[in-house]
Amino acid sequence: MSESPFRPAWWLPGAHLQTTWGQFARSRALVAFRRERLATDDGDEIWLDHVDGRAGSPRLLVLHGLEGSSYSVYVQGLLALAAQRGWHATAFNFRSCARDPADYRRWIANARPRLYHSGETGDLSRVVKHLTDGDPAALAAVGVSLGGNVLLKWLGENPAQRAIAAAATLSVPYELGAGARHLEHPVGRFYARHFLPSLCAKLLDIVKRFPEVRTRVDLDAALRARDFWAFDDAATAPLHGFADAADYYARSSSIAYAGCITSDTLCISSTDDPFLPAEAVQRFKATASTAVEVRVTARGGHVGFVAGATPRQPRYWAEEAVIGWLAARMCPAA
Repeated sequence: MSESPFRPAWWLPGAHLQTTWGQFARSRALVAFRRERLATDDGDEIWLDHVDGRAGSPRLLVLHGLEGSSYSVYVQGLLALAAQRGWHATAFNFRSCARDPADYRRWIANARPRLYHSGETGDLSRVVKHLTDGDPAALAAVGVSLGGNVLLKWLGENPAQRAIAAAATLSVPYELGAGARHLEHPVGRFYARHFLPSLCAKLLDIVKRFPEVRTRVDLDAALRARDFWAFDDAATAPLHGFADAADYYARSSSIAYAGCITSDTLCISSTDDPFLPAEAVQRFKATASTAVEVRVTARGGHVGFVAGATPRQPRYWAEEAVIGWLAARMCPAA
């Protein structure tokens, strides 16, 4: 499957239908989790959701996208594919993103006056160390959208690392500033309206529990934001030590680290991704090191890539492609 070309489902034409289909049509309960709490050095916590596999099998680590979690449909899809191969698998929930197992729509508040962002790689280092200390199983990683940006940045920051044997990403916004500007048009703001309410709710919760944060962020501007640039300028950047949104995007974009990656890495993107201009994908491809294989399809939307003969028989080409590609490197004799 990793070598098969993507043929979009005829019944799901266009980037926006490809992008939104999964949210309404896919299951969020494909696998059963074993939850683990991982303490951080600053007194916070990270929640890991594990799927146990066969003894001696590789482990897949999955990083979700913006406002996602282990219950995101694409995370469930990747974990289920790993489970079918008998692999161990772990979903890494970013701070403030873990969901209540009793109701996936309820997020679990973190214990420190901060959230998460596209360039935060310290927590990924902690998770990778935790998973690999004393465990001989080979580790592969997949990052989706924001999670893919975090993964690529971490790989570029750590070119000598050997903990992650192979990596893959889907629909990464390689240039965060270009992506934010691209989403300022009317259709782009449709997507922003999907994410901003939960981001604002988390910000309000942080301000309520930690009043000192009120002096660091522009709460009124954040709550008025109609696009990601405005929200990140008012909240994400000052909350996490950046001067403004432009500084946050410049220092966090994975394109700046792509040339330093030495680990085998596959990156899948589509030209019609509504979250990023096609030119940014080509700039990333031109910048990436020879260890990075960049596959760009003409269609597929953002984390869509839906194929299949009928709506009752959908196939999620990119998820199957990255698992097949990783398996060829993790289990070459299989």
